[in-house]
Amino acid sequence: MGGSTNLPPGFHFFPSDEELVIHFLRRKASLLPCRPDIVPTLPLNRYDPWELNGKALKAGNQWYFFSHATQSRTSRNGHWNPVGADELVSSGGSNVGLKKTFIFSIGEEPFQATKTNWVMNEYHLLDGNGSSSSSGSSRKRSHKKKGHSDKESSNWVISRVFESSCNSHVSFQEEDMELSCLDEVFLSLDDYDEVSLPKN
Repeated sequence: MGGSTNLPPGFHFFPSDEELVIHFLRRKASLLPCRPDIVPTLPLNRYDPWELNGKALKAGNQWYFFSHATQSRTSRNGHWNPVGADELVSSGGSNVGLKKTFIFSIGEEPFQATKTNWVMNEYHLLDGNGSSSSSGSSRKRSHKKKGHSDKESSNWVISRVFESSCNSHVSFQEEDMELSCLDEVFLSLDDYDEVSLPKN
């Protein structure tokens, strides 16, 4: 399947974290049909992020695809580095998923790699035994948590990839590690207003 959708004109694919986990990832892992069936499956290690156009599902300036969590996060020209703390995705008062954030760096050597503006949110299913510590609507934002007792229940993941726009480097301290704004960028989707187009 290519990167175009089969949605009628005027309809846009803009799912929340909860919707990605519940309506897409859970159904994929359970071998149930996803309707609409528009998110393709891609081997992550085969493509650099700027090569996803026409292969992953494009929705605005974001690309979505399924892959296996066991696959290497190293591509031909670089690798995805984890950044920040994992976030729990909740639904109905229970933790149903885990959101991991990565920044793409060009180069093989960790200390010589060049960090780019490409960001990936990777969503994992949890076994569902844990519950969210906060109450309220099931459509609340994901709850960030350092440690969690939930276990990943499937090797399927769904990813959202986009290129961030960052004009300043404001650093902050987290777990004794200095992080630039590119590291912090979009640990929550509410943090971004602009996404630049991919460069050819």
